[in-house]
Amino acid sequence: MSVPTPAAAEAEATPEQEARVRPSQGPGPPDLPGPGYVLGLDLGSSVIRCHVYDRAARIHGSGSQKVKVIYPQNGWVEIDPEVLWSHFIAVIKEAVQAAGIQMHQIVGLGISTQRATFITWNKKTGNHFHNFISWQDLRATELVKSWNNSFLLKLIQNSCKILHLFTRSRRLLGASLFSFTTQQVGLRLAWVLQNVIEVQKAVREENCCFGTIDTWLLYKLTKGSAYATDFSNASTTGIFDPYQMCWSGILTSLLSIPISLLPPVKDTSHNFGSVDKEIFGASIPIVALVADQQAAMFGECCFQRGDVKLTMGTGTFLDINTGTNVQQTVGGFYPLIGWKIGPEVVCLAEGNAADTGTAIKWAQNLNLFTDADETEKMAKSLPDSEGVCFVPSFSGLQVPLNDPCACASFMGLKSSTNKYHLVRAILESIAFRNKQLYEMMQKEIDIPVTTIRADGGVCKNSFIMQMTSDLINEKIDRPAQIDMSCLGAASLAGLAVGFWTNKEELKKLRESGRVFEPQRKWKEYEPSMENWVKAVKRSMNWYSKI
Repeated sequence: MSVPTPAAAEAEATPEQEARVRPSQGPGPPDLPGPGYVLGLDLGSSVIRCHVYDRAARIHGSGSQKVKVIYPQNGWVEIDPEVLWSHFIAVIKEAVQAAGIQMHQIVGLGISTQRATFITWNKKTGNHFHNFISWQDLRATELVKSWNNSFLLKLIQNSCKILHLFTRSRRLLGASLFSFTTQQVGLRLAWVLQNVIEVQKAVREENCCFGTIDTWLLYKLTKGSAYATDFSNASTTGIFDPYQMCWSGILTSLLSIPISLLPPVKDTSHNFGSVDKEIFGASIPIVALVADQQAAMFGECCFQRGDVKLTMGTGTFLDINTGTNVQQTVGGFYPLIGWKIGPEVVCLAEGNAADTGTAIKWAQNLNLFTDADETEKMAKSLPDSEGVCFVPSFSGLQVPLNDPCACASFMGLKSSTNKYHLVRAILESIAFRNKQLYEMMQKEIDIPVTTIRADGGVCKNSFIMQMTSDLINEKIDRPAQIDMSCLGAASLAGLAVGFWTNKEELKKLRESGRVFEPQRKWKEYEPSMENWVKAVKRSMNWYSKI
């Protein structure tokens, strides 16, 4: 039995080894025509961004498009693949044009993608069977409940718990703690296999491909000649074995998922193939596929054990570098593969909250403000939220509460409440969730924190950043440029083709924008947070069925 996310090799690469690391079967350093550039593209939950980077990691041109999300039913969250593909291509063209360069000057492309969003398609025609099913989708909620309460899963958990007492095996500990969530691919894919007739037929005929967004983009860019994923993306699916470093035969068997349906898993920095020349007029090497949070971790240069990254985008993701060892936890911090580059494998532990930028965007749609930049001034114009609490739970509550049936809510409203109080309550809720995640990480991960770095669009809000620094009583470093997933993808691609020599060179290129230091004591926030926790508890178990 495996945990949702993976482990790693037992030996860290030395600096000398690190300098020599190249992707397995990678292209090696090319003879670069002219100065050369690398492309870093991040396909996130809200926006597709692409930047053109030079050797100093400076951005020469950019492109962006919003990700169009579809809500066909209550709790369902999808993305139209044809729309996504057209936007993806447009963003790359826009960035290269803005940089004033030619496509043939791009020496490597690195792609970062939102995780655990997947699709299935016809192997012969390339036509998709359904839209992308987002990581935020809740259609498998009842299936998750059923499995987590099943006699079989409890039997497996208890058996592994007993065996762990005798063997002290970390693998058995992981199995004893395993439970399904809606954010993992496993049960959403099982739902598709049970409910989509075309997929059932294609699977029987061995004519079905499965992939997260990275795999599908690779397949499309190479016109079907390349079909793969990387370890960072595979590790977030919930059907990957962290110890064997491969798809879990046990989990796929339990869920009746044919293991032959799953793509080969390659290094994060790897020569995956080249973009078909007909698409951009040049054959661009695709040399990095990476999950967005791991890409941000790499872009922030969180290379050392104990380095922490706090990403606040559509959701909040708190990651800590755990070195070469998987960290099994009880409360929901999942072990992940950060990246694999040749012999080097780096592990992370991660906790997340789903609704961060989502909550701010929702408030903007309600006309509480015109631009997100206004929210900082609105919040600072008040001494407090006057007892108003907001629970950011449009997609349920994750670690440490783990309740997919919790609802979003305002509580403590009064006749004197105005939009400024509402906005401040929303921003405070993000900081309170950050504190919950950080406390859980400290409780469960026995690794001293070395540095904390923030990224993502919401980290531009200095009110949230300062309040988070106060609440956790730690310095938080916000970089000069905040699109860390783009930079991380570009960095991995650049290392693959010799554009940059090693990670020490990348560290020297990183620029810090502002460091937030604690200014207020926790006691000053304690009454407000206690009130907020009370509101969260009253929002839990709201939906009996999604």
